[in-house]
Amino acid sequence: MKGRARVHATPDQPTIVVLCGSTRYWDALTEAALYETAAGRIVLAPGCNLKTPHPLWDTPDKAARLKAVLDDLHLRKIDMADEILIVNPGGYIGDSTRCEIAYARDLGRPIRYTHPPAQL
Repeated sequence: MKGRARVHATPDQPTIVVLCGSTRYWDALTEAALYETAAGRIVLAPGCNLKTPHPLWDTPDKAARLKAVLDDLHLRKIDMADEILIVNPGGYIGDSTRCEIAYARDLGRPIRYTHPPAQL
């Protein structure tokens, strides 16, 4: 399913931006979503923070299964997006985010960063 074409934003259709970054910076992701929405963009973002306790991922097996689902789901969000915003306080980019950046680049999606990346 990789590479599905996205109909890019037009004056009548807002830009779709997907937020990528570590959920350890959940507050920064939330803040970025606020600013992107206020700028008139449709925001796609992580919907679960596995770093906070919840019955859906309260065992290692449940967490591992859900993480695999969420990782694939996030790639589908990138498929839908016009652009990617990497939320990376202090320049931090983890392994999952690196994979998402590579995937977005393969699709030719423009990528922005909230902070200069420490290294890719």
